[in-house]
Amino acid sequence: MGNDLIINASKLIGKDFGLELKEDIGNEQSLLEWLRPHIRFLLDKDFGRLLQICYRIDIGENLLKSILHESMPERVAEDLCLAIIERQKLKIELRRRFSS
Repeated sequence: MGNDLIINASKLIGKDFGLELKEDIGNEQSLLEWLRPHIRFLLDKDFGRLLQICYRIDIGENLLKSILHESMPERVAEDLCLAIIERQKLKIELRRRFSS
């Protein structure tokens, strides 16, 4: 179930970011490594779009502010990735739980 959860989360994240998965993402680390450069790009080049995506994904405002203001600069992209991955995994788990 864990691998299935990551695969589904990667599909949701790809859709949220308008990105096509070019590889099989079978674990959380490979998802993190795939997503991190996209987050870094948006942090540097299109911060407004990144904020819109985080809002749509429903990353809590307090969590987002905490990551942006309190994370070490070299950790911001990774911390955002982890928050996005965790949020999408939670959405999938909740949908499964309440659809049964």
